Amino acid sequence: MKLLKIGIIREGKNPPDKRVAFTPLQAEEISQRFPSIKLIVEPSEIRCYKDAEYQELGIEMGSIEDCDILMGIKEVPIKNLIEGKTYLFFSHTTKKQPYNRGLLQEVLKKQIRLIDYEALKDTQGNRLVAFGRFAGIVGAYNSLWVFGNRFKKYSLRRAFECFDINDLKLELRKVILPPIKIILTGAGRVAKGAMETLDTAGIRKVNAQDFLNQEFNEPVYVQLSSADYHIRKNGGHFNREEFHQFPGRYNADFSKFNQVADILIAGAFWNPKAPVLFTREDMQNPLFKTKIVADITCDINGSVPCTKKASTIPEPIYDYNPATDSTEAPLSKESNITVMAVDNLPCELPRSASQEFGRDLIDKIIKLLRQDSKVILDRATIAKHGQLTKSFTYLQDYVNQV
Repeated sequence: MKLLKIGIIREGKNPPDKRVAFTPLQAEEISQRFPSIKLIVEPSEIRCYKDAEYQELGIEMGSIEDCDILMGIKEVPIKNLIEGKTYLFFSHTTKKQPYNRGLLQEVLKKQIRLIDYEALKDTQGNRLVAFGRFAGIVGAYNSLWVFGNRFKKYSLRRAFECFDINDLKLELRKVILPPIKIILTGAGRVAKGAMETLDTAGIRKVNAQDFLNQEFNEPVYVQLSSADYHIRKNGGHFNREEFHQFPGRYNADFSKFNQVADILIAGAFWNPKAPVLFTREDMQNPLFKTKIVADITCDINGSVPCTKKASTIPEPIYDYNPATDSTEAPLSKESNITVMAVDNLPCELPRSASQEFGRDLIDKIIKLLRQDSKVILDRATIAKHGQLTKSFTYLQDYVNQV
């Protein structure tokens, strides 16, 4: 069997991303389990795993020019794309993101086969590889970090200052909360990751009715699904299938939760056709209580009106003034809402996030790379032989724009 060479790309996007497709131990595992696959790791000074950690396990470091398949995490800089290769990375083009139009145009021009991690799904449409759990873990951690800073209750290290997830969970022992109430939206990977953090911090989970109607002598959180905060315009019970297909038939009924909650952690996918969770006018209501919003979804001007822009790992928060509908310096005014909207949260725990991501790649994807045609890979292929594939022809007008 012909040797398949897989190159692990040095991340080139700014700001730098420290994650990697395979950890050193996983690279060693691949060499042991798949003798017909050879990994070559491109040297990197910014990667969370040092070059020496790969070399100590006998993994080859060097040029990836001769590799058949190239695997990274973030978008590959246009100048680094190699003609005729097969690439796997998060391209951020499937929603016609304007800032990556040039990338997809160059992929087509250079006859590159582009397989997007985000499109790797099973027959039920569930994603096979993702960083959602770590977005949730770090997003919820950051919300507790913000609370400690805003109300001077305790001091936590930033998530990126923790060595890995175990170190972060030890840090959560410092969290000493008054009897506050926390909302978490969503039920997917992100929400489960956020629950992991809240549970580790010793915060009790309660149901929606108790959250709204009872007082507690300890901090609590509620996990809300769409059914908890949407009401049918024409009356009748919430129908999940109908809501997903016709979200415009529903109104949001979220403000009642904002009137009792101190922190909102937004982890639910939002369909732009669905109602927003609440409005600026709701936030101007004297009964609006929520002072910290951790928007893990980071939908700018989306379901959460105070998410006016993405924040960054170095500068993770800003204040929102509902009276002026504008952003202000963080922690600048008691009447403001503090917003955490970092759009690359898993980068704060790159070692642990890479470990889980690589595990999924090994268990679910790597065997498929040996086969010329496999449904899962074909469905996730955006471009091939200089053309958009059938599932992604809707992007043609996007790439045609100058």
